[in-house]
Amino acid sequence: MRFSLILIFALAYLTGACQNNKSSTEAEEVYPIQKSNEDWKQVLTDEQFYVLREQGTERAFTGEYWDNKKKGVYYSAATGQPLFSSIHKFRSGTGWPSFYQPINEDAVIEVVDKSYGMIRTEIVDSGSGSHLGHVFSDGPAPTGLRYCMNSASLIFVEEGDDLPAIVKEWKEKFDK
Repeated sequence: MRFSLILIFALAYLTGACQNNKSSTEAEEVYPIQKSNEDWKQVLTDEQFYVLREQGTERAFTGEYWDNKKKGVYYSAATGQPLFSSIHKFRSGTGWPSFYQPINEDAVIEVVDKSYGMIRTEIVDSGSGSHLGHVFSDGPAPTGLRYCMNSASLIFVEEGDDLPAIVKEWKEKFDK
C-alpha cells in the first residue's frame, strides 16, 4: 500500500514536468498580436484556449503531434507564426512534441515560471505571448535543450501541403 502511494505521487510529479496550470511571472511584453479573451475564444478551440491563453497542458501521449514523424513546419495555433521545424524534433519519451531548438531565435520568448513550487522556463510565441510549453536542459546535442511543447498550441504543415489561412495571414503581415 505504501509503495503504491509513493508510486502514485512520483508519477503525478513526473507527469507535471511539462505542465503548467497557472500564469507565470511574465514580463510586461507588448506583442504584435493582441486580443481580448473573448476574441481568443472566437478563434481557438476550448483546448487551444486552455493551453495557449490559460497556460494549461494536454496529458502526455494524447496530443496530435507527440509522435509525428512527418517533415514540415510547426506553427503557432494562436497566430500562424512559424515556431519549429521537424528537422529539430526528437523523440524525448515524455509524451509531448519535443524540439532541440526553435525555427529561429526570435520565434519564441522565455519567461520565468514559478508555478507548482518549481522554477522553470516557460516558452511563449513572440507573436502573441501565447503559452506553448517549457524548455528544459536535458535535450540532445547540439543545444542540450528540450523544448517540450503542447500539440494543442501548434499547427503542423507537412512539406508540400498548402498553408492554412492563419499562416498565410501571418506571412502577409510579418514576413516582409
